[in-house]
Amino acid sequence: MGEDKRLAAVVALAQGMAAAHTPRECWQAAALGACHALDGSFAALSVWERELGRLRVLVNVGDRAADEEEFPEAETYPVHQFPEITEFLHERWAGGEGPNAWVETAEGAAAGTAGYFHQRVTALRRRGRGCCVVAPVVLHGRAWGELYVARAAGAPVFARADSDFATVLAAVVAAGIAQTERLEEARRLAYTDALTGLANRRAVDVCLEEAVERHRAEGAVVSLVVCDLNGLKRVNDTLGHAVGDRLLERFGSVLSLCGAMVPGALVARLGGDEFCLVAVGPPADDVVKAADELCRRAGELEPGEGVACGVASTAEAIGEVRDARRLFRLADAAQYRAKALRLDRPVVAGREGPGDPVVRLADAPPPSRAERRRFRGRRP
Repeated sequence: MGEDKRLAAVVALAQGMAAAHTPRECWQAAALGACHALDGSFAALSVWERELGRLRVLVNVGDRAADEEEFPEAETYPVHQFPEITEFLHERWAGGEGPNAWVETAEGAAAGTAGYFHQRVTALRRRGRGCCVVAPVVLHGRAWGELYVARAAGAPVFARADSDFATVLAAVVAAGIAQTERLEEARRLAYTDALTGLANRRAVDVCLEEAVERHRAEGAVVSLVVCDLNGLKRVNDTLGHAVGDRLLERFGSVLSLCGAMVPGALVARLGGDEFCLVAVGPPADDVVKAADELCRRAGELEPGEGVACGVASTAEAIGEVRDARRLFRLADAAQYRAKALRLDRPVVAGREGPGDPVVRLADAPPPSRAERRRFRGRRP
């Protein structure tokens, strides 16, 4: 491949990764771009999971063997089978050398040999491939994983120039992965409460809008729990905001624990002392059971004063739910009733029969400016 074609291949690889919206798309673009750039028939990208002592395959592209999935759930290899990532590479870097790629063939080592190849040679033969080039992916000065490109048996064997080019491609892949990780972290922070690590109000709004759409289109049960941590102002005023923050963190952990009782539930801090749980699919009774457990556990938190908890579910007698705002108003009204009655259990909208006070309160005309209480989604 000429210099112009190689430059174009590098640019295409970088552009493909830059256009990715998710980590999976990024991995796929990296493997596809490298496979094309090196005239391979197959490519894979793997990450080194240090804590588990293994290489985990993230993506396989090209002519996959029967046992190779595009995005495998559990294709892993013990690092001791490929010790170059922990031994050979580390020794070379310690000596000031760069993380160069190398070539292996179905017959053994070739250009730029790492000195370890037995397991990979066996894999080449088993999957009908004649050769491969392996390029370490280095991120933040540490081995992150490996880029692997293979050619079918009978195709020209990779040369030293190919292994050198693979080293360049791996550096481009590393830059793309770093950019994706930065974007993912930015997205995570945009939807995460900084104090508790739970989802934030923005994440809840997105989740609930999508959930209500599913409810209207498919009849999926959507349940919302809104809770208000009692006594936070007293704690802040008498013991200090640091103690109040610890109380919020501890309650966030309790909410996370109780939310795990409901498959797929999203738990979030709405702001201040308000938290919520969103569930799509599970029966309302399961959500109420989790809310009841939340109230019990919150009552044991010191120096708090328990929690006021309200539940609204499309499975209850609350009338039509056309948008997320109405479900929020219902859960908020239920929580308000629980607080007014000083209950240590959740109030569920629609469970008090015809004329349910929670439903009437939620559907009442917007409050005047003089009224202190204002429901979400309603403007005076």
